[in-house]
Amino acid sequence: MASTLSPAVVEFRLLERLQDARRRTDELFGIVKADSLYERPIPERHRIIFYIGHLEAFDWNLLSERSFGLKRFQPESDRLFAFGIDPVGGGLPDDQPSDWPSLEEVHGYGSRIRQILDEKITTALDENLHGEFPLHQLLNVAIEHRLMHAETLAYMLHQLPLDRKIAQRAPFPAETKELVAQRMIEIPAGRATLGLSRGEEVFGWDNEYEVCLVDVPAFAIDKFEVTNGQYLDFMQAGGYETKSFWTDQDWKWRAATEISHPVFWKRNNNDQWLYRGMFEEQPLPLNAPVYVSLAEARAYAVWAGKQLPSEAEWHRAAYGDKNGGERSYPWGYTAPTSSFGNFDFANWNPTAVNAFPTGESAFGVADLIGNGWEWTSTPFAPLPGFKPFPFYAGYSADFFDGKHFVLKGGSPRTAACMVRRSFRNWFQPHYQYVYAGFRCVQR
Repeated sequence: MASTLSPAVVEFRLLERLQDARRRTDELFGIVKADSLYERPIPERHRIIFYIGHLEAFDWNLLSERSFGLKRFQPESDRLFAFGIDPVGGGLPDDQPSDWPSLEEVHGYGSRIRQILDEKITTALDENLHGEFPLHQLLNVAIEHRLMHAETLAYMLHQLPLDRKIAQRAPFPAETKELVAQRMIEIPAGRATLGLSRGEEVFGWDNEYEVCLVDVPAFAIDKFEVTNGQYLDFMQAGGYETKSFWTDQDWKWRAATEISHPVFWKRNNNDQWLYRGMFEEQPLPLNAPVYVSLAEARAYAVWAGKQLPSEAEWHRAAYGDKNGGERSYPWGYTAPTSSFGNFDFANWNPTAVNAFPTGESAFGVADLIGNGWEWTSTPFAPLPGFKPFPFYAGYSADFFDGKHFVLKGGSPRTAACMVRRSFRNWFQPHYQYVYAGFRCVQR
């Protein structure tokens, strides 16, 4: 829906949102003990110190020249902290802690950027100044980029050993002892609307445009995401040892890495499974969604005699209504709040998949928004009418390679602004670390 606020009020609220997003990422870095900021919790990603500089360098590289005509004051840092890593084909970074600047230098660089940009943004808003691109568009990019990192940093720090973090109070959501009963829900044939119209007064990333209408045949979908308890059945049935459940490429990856269980699971000395929380371990919550790679999700689906949903099928189950129309959210048109799902940084850990009945779709499909991104079978590709952002041409286009797949929904650490219907996430199929699960379909 279009905003009823004046453009000036909207833009000043964007500055407040940017400052709030900064607080979120600052708090995340504050979790890490000072002597561990040069660690690399995930082998495929940069060391933590990179991200302290990257968030500020991104804002500077995006806004400084385009919006304010500013000259670079530390160009070597602008380049060093410009881009993250998305290795395809198994290549891993080999840099050493000594290759990076000191924490004091990185903080000094970031502090100066914030001071300069805040002064310029405030002046531009006060005087209604415009640069090469609309300021509100670039501020939305800066905000959502930082909020995405508030999530990716969370799952990165999740992999950091517990003794390297400053523990916070993060209780695991209560869970009943009774196992959630999975069942499938019939979804009638209908239309799914993917994407955004460029005429809508809402922000979207370049891959969210243009609107694409897809006719979806009837199918059945799991009411809930696959739970840890259900996935344990797959493991006990020899899921990781049975080649026929896996694609050839997925099996080669599994065998080469010797993966035998989800990365968020751990066995204790009594041979019991634990869930590796952010700040502590606990007995495996059987009713919570399992977090796995797409490769593991595909293997489970074959074992279960089902498939993974396409992006359009997921949309149809989530947003379709019984009268042939579509909703803004699975539950209707009300803005996202904590009563509808586990998102917007409400928890560090997943809840039971049946914890939010008010968030169900018109067809009765549950827990679609929050609690864990959901893998689809759809390769990440442009929608018809796609145009890359001229100020960030590679944001999406660099990943239209057939090696990344669409995820929908959101996780406990996904900001509320990014649980909009058109938002698309994407990752490689052998990446285990995302707060991502899945549900199955039958066609």
